Amino acid sequence: MILLEPLSVKEARLREIVRSLESCVVAFSGGVDSALVLKVATDELGERAYGVTGKSPSLAQRELNGLLDVVEALGAAHEIIETAELEDPNYRANPANRCYYCKHELYGKLAQIARERGARYIVDGFNLDDAQDHRPGRRAAEEFAVRSPLAEAGFSKADVRALAKQLGLEVWDKPALACLSSRFPYGTPISLELLRQVERAEDAVLAAGIRECRVRHHGEIARIEVPLDELERLIAPGTREAIVAGVQAAGYRYVTIDLGGYVRGNLNRALGGSLGN
Repeated sequence: MILLEPLSVKEARLREIVRSLESCVVAFSGGVDSALVLKVATDELGERAYGVTGKSPSLAQRELNGLLDVVEALGAAHEIIETAELEDPNYRANPANRCYYCKHELYGKLAQIARERGARYIVDGFNLDDAQDHRPGRRAAEEFAVRSPLAEAGFSKADVRALAKQLGLEVWDKPALACLSSRFPYGTPISLELLRQVERAEDAVLAAGIRECRVRHHGEIARIEVPLDELERLIAPGTREAIVAGVQAAGYRYVTIDLGGYVRGNLNRALGGSLGN
């Protein structure tokens, strides 16, 4: 029933929920969901809302650069901290619950910041649609009592984008964000070297004019996924050659295109599902 409510009603409820927090630390990834939460928290709580971004080896530099622009536009209090999930052998082994170890590391550090600043809650950008995903990180959120104002207020992803656009957030239509570790099939060990390899390969695809992509890592093979409406651009004369050269320069021998297009959570199919990153 909540999903059928006008956006204005949901926005009012969201703002009421955020005000009731009194003070919070916002886990800010740079995506539209956490950007909306940080915007509303800054509006309603002022300096009692504090955004924190975990600088992880699995966060692409292009994403880090972009989120700093978002923070500046929001006028929000914010800091970047280092996270060390790659030092955890459980994370590096890349099991199906890899995200749990990442989020546990992040929320543990956010909990310390919250204590130091006297903030009552840690909050994230989880929305109702995310509940349909393979999200092992939610277990870590529960362990640290993380609040999810968007989900509590009944926001779907479409609602998030609509309100973000209405509030003038430049990231309202930003493609979904996922860490670079999501490019590796579960069970494929993750290293800093391989993360940088995937990052360089994706940078090459994006530099050729593609708006959204995933480069899935399969040993010597790079499997490129782009939305179906960008397939034609991907193989256009000149563009294709530039992408092949760039991806091979990143360290891949073979460069392939997935004709199925970008499918969110493609690698989760091995788990019997179809959702994720």
